[in-house]
Amino acid sequence: MTEWSLVVLIVLGVGFAFMREIRTMQGQSERILVWSTFTSLRTGLVLNRLARQVRPDDSGLIEKNPFLLLQELPPNYAGEIRMRDVHSVPPSSWVFDSECNCVGYRLMYPEGLEPPQEADAIWFQVDASIGMARLVPRANYRWFNQVLQ
Repeated sequence: MTEWSLVVLIVLGVGFAFMREIRTMQGQSERILVWSTFTSLRTGLVLNRLARQVRPDDSGLIEKNPFLLLQELPPNYAGEIRMRDVHSVPPSSWVFDSECNCVGYRLMYPEGLEPPQEADAIWFQVDASIGMARLVPRANYRWFNQVLQ
């Protein structure tokens, strides 16, 4: 009986360790997908700025929501949602808050995020104060030991 109990405990321990590693890998893959969309948003802001320098009178180039600068919206873009209502969108969704001019992402795997956030979301301010629009983190986020900036 003791041997079987020991075998069961070992199998459970290995299973728990395996599930933990899978969860970490899922979080890492989510981080890569987030970074890809984030890079697209930054590129859209830069291209918009350059186009405004070439065609300063084109009113169609002035856009607050960086998602609307993309050729194609991400499939997980939930639209314009207030920061306080981000819990109403499903995890793994991008949002834009026109009230604070912020881009947000609700995490599916928030375990690796430091500091922990209320709605498991990360937020970036669209800042155009120095003439070039850029996305600035609203907190000092660390996600799986990497700084988001």
